[in-house]
Amino acid sequence: MTIVSILRSATLAAALLASTAVIASAKDVTISVWSGGSGPNDNYRVDAIEIAADLLEREAAIRGEELNITVQKTPYSGWEEFKQALTLAAEAKKAPNIVATGHEDIGPWAQAGLIVPVEDYIDLDSWPINDIYPNLMEIASFNGTVYGIPQDAESRPFFFWKPHMKAIGYSDAEIDTLPAKVENGEYTLKNVLEDAKKMQDKGLVQPGYGFYPRTSNGPDYWQFYTSFGGLMEEDGKLVFDKAAMQRAYQYFADLVAAGVTKKNHIGMPGDQWWKEVATGKAGIWHGGTWHYARLVNQEGLKDFFDNVQFTLIPAGEGGKANTLTHPLTYLLMAGHDQETTQIAADLVKLASEPRINALHAIKSAHLGISETETKVDLYSADRWASEATERLLPHANAMPNNAEFGKYWTIMWKNLEASWTGAKTVEAAVNDTETELKATLGNSIVIR
Repeated sequence: MTIVSILRSATLAAALLASTAVIASAKDVTISVWSGGSGPNDNYRVDAIEIAADLLEREAAIRGEELNITVQKTPYSGWEEFKQALTLAAEAKKAPNIVATGHEDIGPWAQAGLIVPVEDYIDLDSWPINDIYPNLMEIASFNGTVYGIPQDAESRPFFFWKPHMKAIGYSDAEIDTLPAKVENGEYTLKNVLEDAKKMQDKGLVQPGYGFYPRTSNGPDYWQFYTSFGGLMEEDGKLVFDKAAMQRAYQYFADLVAAGVTKKNHIGMPGDQWWKEVATGKAGIWHGGTWHYARLVNQEGLKDFFDNVQFTLIPAGEGGKANTLTHPLTYLLMAGHDQETTQIAADLVKLASEPRINALHAIKSAHLGISETETKVDLYSADRWASEATERLLPHANAMPNNAEFGKYWTIMWKNLEASWTGAKTVEAAVNDTETELKATLGNSIVIR
């Protein structure tokens, strides 16, 4: 054999070995991500994982590795549908790799073994995780273990229809200073009822439209309990402040008695509610920061700032102005092999980078998860994001990540609705709440 043929054979063998090595190192992986409560403005809850997958593939290529990631995205608009589908998938051992869900699921899901701690897969001291607001990371934890990474933040303000406020005697300057008056306790929930009644008495809105609450159960209603001085948890134990809860129940009974909120308001069609608050058919209402996106994009309220003022939830007797933040968190589901779960965790980490997260924050009108994100041009140039972040987030509290909180919530809501509709007196409703909490939670809750 000539030297040329020897060299040719060696070159061919080397090429074959290199080809085999590439094939051997190539990895194909499918990552599924589900999100709850996600409408048309919330696509980046799942799309961010897809963006992260592209980056992770490119990083692998630079290291000389071939990584092919297929992201299967499943957004659910409804929470009940999402939770039911996830339960069935987990039982069938077909749970997705990543879910974006409310932080209150962390406690019960961790105890049930449905999720694994994200801190086992991500260095929490590395960027961008170490830049996420500490209080959000705390909300994503349970029993001292970090299970999730905040996917977004938000707050839940009160909204006032400016033309109606002017019609009942408020000047432009007074409307401009309303947020500060709410913050310092000068404008309270009592004033909300009074102004709602004035709007109706002037014929600006129909009876029952003066104050237009959320139409279904939700975290929002805990803000009223807080406004009247209630605590949800203290020193790791749930707390039921009977007097504060009675004041909260009484407030909704008073709204109905004054005719500014309908007795049968709960359960009304959501699309009807949205159209009415977007067109001035309602005078004062409460909702979330993400409402801005729907009001402007889907409901056509392009001149939002000319028509709407927003504030913290005003204080009630015994409490202070506040707002509730209900961050969605990325969680890693159990039941997958370590390597795939590590890739899922890497995607969550990448998706948390400021510019990627800002895409979701601005499109969906949520709030950023880090200080750096507020400096991203897309975010800092957005009036709603900037004003809502400054006005609301410093005063935000959150529901506790307590595995028993769901039971508390169910009992609280059932009796609030009963006193609202008149099925029970306020006194009976609060007494029944106490009785049920004692029977259901025992020593897991402190009764005051």
